[in-house]
Amino acid sequence: MSKNERFEAAKALYEGIGVDVCAALKQLKSIPISMHCWQGDDVTGFDQDGPLTGGIQTTGNYPGKARTPEELMADIDKVLSFVPGKHKLNLHASYAIFDQGEWVDRDAIEPKHFKKWVDFAKKRGMGLDFNPTCFSHEMVKDNLTLSSPDEEVRRFWIRHGQACIRISQYFAEELGQPCVMNIWIPDGYKDTPADRTAPRKRFADSLDEILSTPYDKEKVIVCLESKVFGIGMESYTVGSAEFCLNYAATRGITPLMDNGHYHPTEVVSDKLSSMLLFFDRVALHVTRGVRWDSDHVVLFDDETKEIAKEIIACGDPSRVKIGLDFFDASINRIAAWTIGMRNFQKALLYALLLPLDRMKALQHEGRNTELLMLQEEMKTYPLGAVWDFFCEENGAPVREEWFKAVEAYEKDVLSKRV
Repeated sequence: MSKNERFEAAKALYEGIGVDVCAALKQLKSIPISMHCWQGDDVTGFDQDGPLTGGIQTTGNYPGKARTPEELMADIDKVLSFVPGKHKLNLHASYAIFDQGEWVDRDAIEPKHFKKWVDFAKKRGMGLDFNPTCFSHEMVKDNLTLSSPDEEVRRFWIRHGQACIRISQYFAEELGQPCVMNIWIPDGYKDTPADRTAPRKRFADSLDEILSTPYDKEKVIVCLESKVFGIGMESYTVGSAEFCLNYAATRGITPLMDNGHYHPTEVVSDKLSSMLLFFDRVALHVTRGVRWDSDHVVLFDDETKEIAKEIIACGDPSRVKIGLDFFDASINRIAAWTIGMRNFQKALLYALLLPLDRMKALQHEGRNTELLMLQEEMKTYPLGAVWDFFCEENGAPVREEWFKAVEAYEKDVLSKRV
């Protein structure tokens, strides 16, 4: 049976339960995922040569890490050739590209230091998202940045945040689509603090100063990301979930949830419906935590599918700004990127192919036995045939065919990076 025959057979099965497969594929193509640049070089960036710090660790030393902007861009292109549809690229401020002999610190970066990224995105019809980089820097002192009691430290990171807003607006204006700018800080304490209030007050004041920078809220979507704990801040995190939610709600910005930044028994899929009742939009960093915020490659697993289902069930997926955030240096980085990107698209497709209206009606009518039956039966419907068709129609490799190209790229390109 050919791919088209398999697709037509799958389409007939889905249509038999009231799912419009063609409409689902059209909608899937319209949902961009923001691909994080930092998987390609283990979160190193190009603005400093020091170690990765700030509660972040990358494990593994698989050969082929990108060492220059040109290598990273080539690797990103390779991944995009394996992923169907149009997406965005998510940059950290530490990926500034300086001309030879030029360098400025993070509090003085300008749009010109990201022009090569804008040129890269323009040629590919992509948008760019952005993140201040408040880690891996000598001005992260005692694991504190925007909440530091040291005025000099705090002022440095405020200037950095303000610079990032200007750069984000530059991205939006040059590329003709909004830039999601996400703020996350590593601030916290290893042991129980005596004063939990003062650091959070300083953080709020610092954020207020950053947001006082004039910007177009239609072009720059400022987000604030929480975290439950990290290395070196096991006992107290300044930017907790409660702080970030309340700050976002009172300042008119967007909350960002990273599904590795909560207690292991909490799931972001259950939080989305509540968040979307009270915010016009929310943002996500989709990752996979193994016992903690370990940022493993995103799988096509239950929680990934549930997150995708909630995005579709809200009725307007554009209200959820989707980004991925993982970094694995123990396996081929191109493959890690590709697996994660394709898996989240598969999860979105799985959600789009559910008879959600029928399932909601069963719940509302109290027909819970029938609902459970349908939820379970849908798990073995022929999603793969529809996914293969979507990939082929959008010029992406079908099934594991892409991995042959990864192996060739490793042999011809990555293995020579020594």
